[in-house]
Parts: sequence; C-alpha cells; structure tokens
Amino acid sequence: MEREKTNMASPLLEPSPSKRASKLQTLGNIIVTVVGTGVLGLPFAFRIAGWVAGSLGVAVVGLSTYYCMVLLVNCRDKLASEEPLGESNTYGDLGYRSFGTLGRFVTEVIIVVAQCAGSIAYFVFIGQNLHSVFEGQNISMASFIFMLVPVEIGLAWIGSLSALAPFSIFADVCNVLAMGIVVKEDVQRAFGEGFSFGERTAITSNIGGLPFAAGMAVFCFEGFGMTLALENSMQDKRKFPILLAQTFGGITLVYILFGFCGYMAFGEETRDIVTLNLPRNWSSLSVQVGLCVGLAFTLPIMLHPINEIVEGKLKIIFRNNNDSTGPGNICICISRAIVVVGLAVIASFVPEFGVFASFVGSTLCAMLSFVLPATFHLKLLGSSLPFWRKALDFIVLFSGLFFAIYGTYNTIVGV
Repeated sequence: MEREKTNMASPLLEPSPSKRASKLQTLGNIIVTVVGTGVLGLPFAFRIAGWVAGSLGVAVVGLSTYYCMVLLVNCRDKLASEEPLGESNTYGDLGYRSFGTLGRFVTEVIIVVAQCAGSIAYFVFIGQNLHSVFEGQNISMASFIFMLVPVEIGLAWIGSLSALAPFSIFADVCNVLAMGIVVKEDVQRAFGEGFSFGERTAITSNIGGLPFAAGMAVFCFEGFGMTLALENSMQDKRKFPILLAQTFGGITLVYILFGFCGYMAFGEETRDIVTLNLPRNWSSLSVQVGLCVGLAFTLPIMLHPINEIVEGKLKIIFRNNNDSTGPGNICICISRAIVVVGLAVIASFVPEFGVFASFVGSTLCAMLSFVLPATFHLKLLGSSLPFWRKALDFIVLFSGLFFAIYGTYNTIVGV
C-alpha cells in the first residue's frame, strides 16, 4: 500500500534527504513491508489446496509479484529518463502518467479500499485470537473488536508514525515466534504416534479450492504499493532489482516451508489462523497476546493513508485556519474516530479471517499486484518491448483479471 507523496506502512522508510538506506537497511525494509499476518493463514491455504498445489501456488505468486514490482520500477525509470524533473514517486503518479486523471483516481481508490481491507483484516485477526485466548469467557469476537475501538482512536490521534515503529517490529517478532512454535509442533507430531504423511492431501480434488488458496497466498505478499518507496529509499538503486529478487526468493521459500509444516502438523484440523491450533500453554498464549498487542499498535500505520486523504480534503476546507484547536483540527480528530469505528463495524460482520483474506487477495491485491503494473508497463513501454515481453505482460494482465473474477466468485459462494 502507499500514501500520496510520502512513505507509509513501514515506519523504517523515512531516510533523510541526504541519507539513503544501505543494502542491509533496504533488506530489512522489504521484509517488514512484505511479511505480515497473512503468513499465519498459509497452512490453511495448504489444507484447502493440498501441499503440492499450495507449494507451487506460493512459488508462482511470489515470482509473479516480484516480476510486477520490477515492472513498476521500469515504468518510473522510463518516465524519469524522459522528464528528469518530473515526479513519479507513487503508484498514483504512474496511474496519472499512464491514463491521466482517471488513471490516478482508479489507482488511488483501489489503494485506499485495499488499505481499508487490510485494516479490517487486522481487526478480525486480533478479535479471533483474543476470542481464542479467553475461550470459555462467553465473549464474542465482535465484542473484542469493539473493545479495541477506544484504544485505536487514541492511537490514531498520535501524529508521529515513528513513535509506533517499535510495535510494528514487535509484531513481526511475534510472527516469527508463532511460526517457530508451529514448526516445533510439526516436528513433535511427525515423530509422534499416529502421524501419517499419506493422510495429507497433495492436490485437492475440489478445483474451487485452488483460487481460494491462491487468494490467501497473494494476500501474504503485502506492501506491493510500497515498491517505489522502497526503491527510492535505497542508496544504490541499481542493485534494488537483484536485492529484491534475493529477498523474495528467501521469503517465498520460508512461506512454502511454513505452510507445509503447518499443514503437516494439524492436517484437516488446520484453522484459518494457525495460532488457533496451538496448545493452550503459556508460550502459545503469550505469542497470541503478543501478536494482538503488536498489531493493535501497528493498526494506526495501516489507517494513516486513509486519514491522510480525508484530512487533505478537510485542510482545503479549513485552509485559512492555522489554530491547533480550531475547527479544522477538531474535524480531523472526529474523522479519524469515524474511520476507526466504521472499519470496526465492518470487521464485526466478517465470519473468518481466512475467507476475508482470500477475498481481499483475489480482488484488490490481484488488481494492485498484477493487473495495474502490467497495464502501466504496456502503456508506457509497449512500443519498445520485444514480442516475448509484451506476451508475458498480457499473460500477467489477463491471468490477474481471470483470477480476480473467478477467485472472488469462489470466495463468495464458498469452497
């Protein structure tokens, strides 16, 4: 995701104009931006698709996402060579340079809606995990979501994203700990009694399960809209594609191994968030609570681009008012509270994290990650591309459209 004219989603991406990120810092930024809570739904995707189909699906999605990220960088390089003083720093800028005002509008609407969907996914994830931790207390998932609202409103009023950066990193650490516990469970079950590798499905006989699982895989590769910000933050931009390829290769391999291990550990009992399968001991419950705390403090980062667009309109209305206690700032505080409440209400109606993640991955993420990059690349560089590159772009474009339509249908009707 991205925010207009500035960096967002990853508080690490704030280099000063005179200091760019090193190769190691850029590596960390890519990992923090791409890896999110969706990874904990991968074992469920492997259960739906089968471990062979799941592994191949994650590999194809990872390769396709990398290819389309490079397409965005190529588009900006092309525009920069034609107009060195022109600005094409965001996804919306590329939309404008490709198709004018309509291109910017469509691109930014998809980005904002996707950002809203990501925020809703955070609410659902936290609600489901807290409901699991306090199982037996007769408190619904929706109740936990609404308990978060006052906290999130207060955090949304914090002006500095950098103050929340440690919590974003903390959430990633909890992600890693949760993955480690799942792998430990897999090893224990593999060497325990009653485990049979033959009982695990290799390729599902339910064809509708494949696009459902693919949607979850696409959702796992978060932060696509941050591509240009990541590349722009790097000191030596020429090395960005190579570093991106190496990082994506590593992330994809970890995703495949984790999805495989999680499915092997819990089989047909694998739930849409694998932490819900963990035994109720202090280490598992601590990781679940840690995940919830980290994500609760990270949620305002997800909300920031939404607030920024709304506040941009409010600042136009109150442009002559510079008083920090004036009506403009009061309206900004109210608007941030309304955004939190609205997203929490929508989240309370979401049945499960896995279904919602697949729906978002099949629609918004597919459009952002595959359809738009291929379209922009064909529009801006099509005349100079060799036949095989054009053919590849068209394959990505039409595959993305087909996947979005068919995957959405399967998510809605159910697997």
